[in-house]
Amino acid sequence: MRAAALDHVGPPSALAIHELPLPTMGPSDVMIAVDTAGVGSWEPEQRSGEWGGDGVDYPRVLGSDGSGTVVARGARVRRLRVGDRVYSFSLNDKKTGFDAEYVAVPAAHAARIPKRLDMVEAGASAAVALTAVQGIDDALHITHGEYVVIVGASGDVGMFAVQFAKQRGAHVLAIASGKDGVAFSKRLGADVAIDGKRAGLPEALAEFAPNGVDAILALVGGKVLTTCMDALRPGGRVAYPTGIEPAPRKRRGIKLSSYDAKSGEKELARLSRAIEASHAKVPIAKQLPLSRAAEAHRLVEKGHLMGRVVLRVGKH
Repeated sequence: MRAAALDHVGPPSALAIHELPLPTMGPSDVMIAVDTAGVGSWEPEQRSGEWGGDGVDYPRVLGSDGSGTVVARGARVRRLRVGDRVYSFSLNDKKTGFDAEYVAVPAAHAARIPKRLDMVEAGASAAVALTAVQGIDDALHITHGEYVVIVGASGDVGMFAVQFAKQRGAHVLAIASGKDGVAFSKRLGADVAIDGKRAGLPEALAEFAPNGVDAILALVGGKVLTTCMDALRPGGRVAYPTGIEPAPRKRRGIKLSSYDAKSGEKELARLSRAIEASHAKVPIAKQLPLSRAAEAHRLVEKGHLMGRVVLRVGKH
């Protein structure tokens, strides 16, 4: 099979097209013919050796989420069938990834694509939308009528978090990046959207929630997040995915929690319901062929993208 793979850690140019054997399958795995692979913000760190990589075999294929068609299933797999169109998030450094024509993943980490999404949208969704919905529902328990701030709202996770929070009936203030990020967040449904670098943020927060903010989903750390935390009511909540830098500091009277996105049968089923219920839009910043994986990494490293970067892997 063709794959964008690494022979060693390094810059984007270390990614090159290889001809590799098909991935091995276990009895609880499915093999997916990949259509679309998402390019995560964490993948350049994997590629460069900054994150993970211990005990990994080379050539190494990156890509932890994507979409495609099931072409084989292990002996223990019952829920999914050959021919099913699926999306998946499976973060496993020891196995091959989605930046290849075929990938093998645990069947529990794959689910049939929600009816509202096409292959490209589904391939762009799994990892970041799971992170968003688990932040809104599991970490923060957002309920109808609450005042919620999403810091980093114009990023890959934030663009879903805005939509899921609105579907829960929350009032949403989006902290975005730049005028284009503000416009992007408003298009996704934010009640108020603010450029995090502009002056007057404390006043805007007070106007948005005169009695104090109920909850913050922190997808970016730093001074802007600190200012937002100053606007929390007593007993307010802050949640953030593990790994954001700098991580927020504990405060008396504030519930602070970090979390990691989990992939599993129940989690993906709940995500699919959330996507259907919210009529979620899946913005795509750039589609590139597998042969341009290095360019995809450069785009993700540069940042300030309105939507996800994806690799189109299948024959189109």
